[in-house]
Amino acid sequence: MKVVVSGGGTGGHIYPALALINEIKKHNSNVEFLYIGTENGLEKGIVERSEIDFKAIEITGFKRRLSFENVKTVTRFLKGVSVSKKYLKDFKPDVVIGTGGYVCGPVVYAASKLNIPTVIHEQNSLPGVTNKFLARYVNKIAICFEDAKKYFPEHKVVLTGNPRASEVLGQDPEKGRRSLGLKDNLKTVLIFGGSRGAKAINEAVLQMIPALAKKPYQVVYVTGEVHYDKVMEEMRSLKDSSNVIIKPFIHNMPEVLSAVDLIVSRAGATSLAEITALGLPSILIPSPYVTANHQEKNASSLSDHEAAIMLREQELNGNLLLSKIEGILLNDMKLTEMKRASKELGIPDAALRVYQVMKEISMK
Repeated sequence: MKVVVSGGGTGGHIYPALALINEIKKHNSNVEFLYIGTENGLEKGIVERSEIDFKAIEITGFKRRLSFENVKTVTRFLKGVSVSKKYLKDFKPDVVIGTGGYVCGPVVYAASKLNIPTVIHEQNSLPGVTNKFLARYVNKIAICFEDAKKYFPEHKVVLTGNPRASEVLGQDPEKGRRSLGLKDNLKTVLIFGGSRGAKAINEAVLQMIPALAKKPYQVVYVTGEVHYDKVMEEMRSLKDSSNVIIKPFIHNMPEVLSAVDLIVSRAGATSLAEITALGLPSILIPSPYVTANHQEKNASSLSDHEAAIMLREQELNGNLLLSKIEGILLNDMKLTEMKRASKELGIPDAALRVYQVMKEISMK
């Protein structure tokens, strides 16, 4: 079996693709993979470090306003389709899957025109422009949230969940605790603002720090690498922060997630897949800077089912965030109810489900 995977722009499109590749390898050691991305995107370095064959096309996204750049984007799209067709004819895949980002557009479109079975994977509640465009051409559409179903042809949609969810299961909580020096006898809150951090979340946490000194729980606070030095400078003026562990980035996130009791984070699709797979309660602060405010839609998919509390960035401050944390963490009944609701939304075998969809259409 030969599989072409395409996805890029953000880790939210790349890591689910890699999780899917790892799942496929578990079931079929003879599968050959080709990953098509962009030369300058995050995907090139990440994929090549995973020792997966990589090919590049040149493509950019459409501007959401009238712009001459959109004319250039159409030209790049057509060229990208042409180059993708060459890669596909040379590789001869049995199936092509796009996991999101504008790079998928020409790749998946080219595959459909060559009558190669195609799947797109939509991670968000509100689909992006590329997947809406591709929906009319592909064989199947894998989604992570029921809310996304209404945007696509019903007969093509399959609820699979996010393949990344499968990778956080089966981790050793003790190993996660040891890696950060966490105490075994205290509940733990993990606060992070995505891979690059979030200024508004950092400001709210810094406001909270003085009040955390004598609390009966511990906090892991991930600043993001670009904010770390400034946060540590602010911390020097605070007398007691012994129960707050501050890190610029966490590389063993699956292990750490298995060791915590509550998450405070943005509402990226990959994070929510991990959170619900583990059945963790969360306080979600959607980024207001993403396309079509899709993170708020993601957060609603959890908060509407009592699995999370959503706080909008414009209302965020240290006092409010602290009260929401303690309203969950110090209330055992609330904590248990939210864990159950989160677990019910999780799809832990998501990677296997996507693989089964791909296998099914490739055999027709």
